[in-house]
Amino acid sequence: MNPLVSVIVPSYNSIATLELCLRSVATQTYQPIELIVVDDASTDGSAQVARAMGATVVGTGSNSGQSVARNLGAEHATGEILFFLDSDVALDPTGVEIAVSVLRDQPGVGAICGVYDAEPLLPGTLATRYRTAQQYVWFNEVEGTIPGLHTALFAIRAEVFAETGPFDPRLRHTEDQDYGYRLGRRYDVRVTTAIRGRHDHDATLRTILRKVFHRTRMGMPLWLRHRTLPGGAATGSRALASVAVAGAAAALPLPLLVGPVGAVATPALVATAIGLDAATYRHVFATGGVGFGVYFTAVQLLVTLTAAVAAGVGVAQYALTRRPGPPQSHPTSHANA
Repeated sequence: MNPLVSVIVPSYNSIATLELCLRSVATQTYQPIELIVVDDASTDGSAQVARAMGATVVGTGSNSGQSVARNLGAEHATGEILFFLDSDVALDPTGVEIAVSVLRDQPGVGAICGVYDAEPLLPGTLATRYRTAQQYVWFNEVEGTIPGLHTALFAIRAEVFAETGPFDPRLRHTEDQDYGYRLGRRYDVRVTTAIRGRHDHDATLRTILRKVFHRTRMGMPLWLRHRTLPGGAATGSRALASVAVAGAAAALPLPLLVGPVGAVATPALVATAIGLDAATYRHVFATGGVGFGVYFTAVQLLVTLTAAVAAGVGVAQYALTRRPGPPQSHPTSHANA
């Protein structure tokens, strides 16, 4: 007999995407499934949409963030397996079935994560196209063990979730990294491109830059404590690309200081940064054409520079707030970093 799977969907003002998300759960090839939507004090009527589609709806009472919503969903779940799915993601029909198969056959796997599809959930802006292409490449480049966690779509056995403990409710930008590191102490955390979902990516450059800045700044203390990077935007080569772009920006005044020879530094460092993430640029130019490729390159360099600045701020904050003595053992102590 198949184990019951509890699909947990945290939702905050997600009326634009929630119905598509819940329909994707209803069309899964796997049964039995219980569907739980955790409404995080929405004001747009999305909770009513969830009820109308047959979901069990529980509420946080006040807007508290994804960590609190996921924890509350897990408290109400009765399934042997928990499948966490963000409300702006539509899961491919076989997603739950594949996740159950992995967790049932491989007890050493603590969580199995999915990836984003090449097509967005909804038509969007140029910024949406940028983020879709970027996230597609970065999510799909790994098959196997990862140091972090793709919280947008992942499955975990209920007993493993209870053993690991809940998401840290203090975290709103780095809860995925924190939980992945905690889970990875005892279990293998894996990703497979066989589990896919179409994601409604951010529509404005301002939103993208804000998220990149906060996630990078607040992730630095965790990465420094664990002496490892979580992958994706923070692989070793991409971290070096951020350093190169920061150096390119710093080198802009050089022609005024040392003459024409100084004009070589900035383009050389920009070329180095692009070369360090060549696979992403190749995909974008091959699938989006030259025009979109040029747009993508300009935005990506700006995003990379933002990450470099955020990393610098995060390191400085970590150095100023770090207490002397032996390293702290609990990775969630950086909540206010």
